[in-house]
Amino acid sequence: MAEQIVRNSSPENDDWKLQYNEKKKELISDPEFFSCMLQPSLSDSDPNYIGIRRLLLYRKAESGVLRRKDWRCNGKGYVAYRNYVNRPRNWETLQTPSYSSTPGHSGRWVPSPGPLSHLFEVDSWSTSRDLHSASRALSHSTSFSSNASDSERPRRKEEPAYSFVGMHCIFDQCKAMVTVIKFGHMSSDLLAYGASDGSLTVCSVSTQPSIVKQLIGHSKDVTDFDFSTNNQYIASSSLDKTVRVWDILKGLCMRVIYGVSSQLCIRFHPVNNNFLSVGNANKETTVFNFSTGRTISKKIFDSEITAMDHDHTGQLIFCGDSQGCVYTVTMESRTGALSRSHSNRSSSKHKSPVTTVQYRTFSLLARGPVLLTFARDGTLSFFSVSLEIKGYLTLRCALKLAPRLHSIRASFCPLLSLEKGEYIVAGSEDANVYFYDLTRPKHTCVNKLQGHGYPVIGIAWNHGENFLASSDFGGTVIVWKRAKSS
Repeated sequence: MAEQIVRNSSPENDDWKLQYNEKKKELISDPEFFSCMLQPSLSDSDPNYIGIRRLLLYRKAESGVLRRKDWRCNGKGYVAYRNYVNRPRNWETLQTPSYSSTPGHSGRWVPSPGPLSHLFEVDSWSTSRDLHSASRALSHSTSFSSNASDSERPRRKEEPAYSFVGMHCIFDQCKAMVTVIKFGHMSSDLLAYGASDGSLTVCSVSTQPSIVKQLIGHSKDVTDFDFSTNNQYIASSSLDKTVRVWDILKGLCMRVIYGVSSQLCIRFHPVNNNFLSVGNANKETTVFNFSTGRTISKKIFDSEITAMDHDHTGQLIFCGDSQGCVYTVTMESRTGALSRSHSNRSSSKHKSPVTTVQYRTFSLLARGPVLLTFARDGTLSFFSVSLEIKGYLTLRCALKLAPRLHSIRASFCPLLSLEKGEYIVAGSEDANVYFYDLTRPKHTCVNKLQGHGYPVIGIAWNHGENFLASSDFGGTVIVWKRAKSS
């Protein structure tokens, strides 16, 4: 026994143990090893899908290391830093074990941090009377506002409102943040996205996804772009103070319109494509002639115009500014003349830029046309639009999410599921895509998609409503394939 004890404690044996522990530690911390463990290869699984999932999981593990180099908080990322700064005074007594979510749950119901969700965002709700008292005069139905966590636990007892069978394709050739992404007008497979390096990429997401054209010309971030009605042209705006008009098939820039400030948002007129509406950092909304590039009309506002959208008739433009205010502007369809109609100012003490303004012709919740706005402070607002009163906006409900560091966008979900609720999809700083049901005063988060390795910036549905495209800070674009409705 004594000899055995001496032999076990010999220097050779100690060296062997030390090498074994080092190899074990290296294996455990290897992102590639974890990506294989989290996405095992089954006998009946698609090898291409398995490979894509492992690649994304590997990138997500690597991106966490890169983000911690920039944001340090006890070895955690910038989200933990923000939560630590905003922690309540009695946070130590509120700590309880939290649930961990794995990337393998992509497209399914995923548990959230649970009891600690109130440490990230407060889970409470109140009437919208505090947000917009003037809206009660024209509102005939109850409206509410809700504070909800991005990682709020989706309910498991109900069937998921939006389920996905997986990823249809991935575009990852861009090395800069993809700032905006859109599908073509009334198109199911034409996709384009703009990046912070000034590039515009046009893709096809059909049976064999491919890149159609690379549009190079902007010297700074592409802030917004829009397709013409026939999907033959793209008009883009940029921080380089220019508006460019592109011929998609030729891949050429047809026209450059120079401005005196950053051009922040742009839209084609839905009826007369010869009109091009542009919002800029000079507090202006300008209407240009598409054919000549000349200015037709101009309207000055109180702050930078950061987002806009037309109604379906083209007679109204809804503009969001850098202070959280939403304006309704009437537009003469023949001459392009602009005139301010109404304004809806944010009740928040801390003004925040509007990143999304989206109009929809009908909603069962509002029984008419509606408008969605999303601000960088996490305020998601849902308005009913009165076309009889020149686009007067009535706040129906509002959702308070976590504040955003980037200009993250949100979007309406397709009309097909309105019988179950009013759904919104939005990106998030934690690299997930979240789905919210505005008809719920509590537990508004109904589903989330995991797969990105960086904050999700852009969101877009195609016309066929079977594909959802999302872009992130790292330059990756994922096209998710939606499950067929039963």
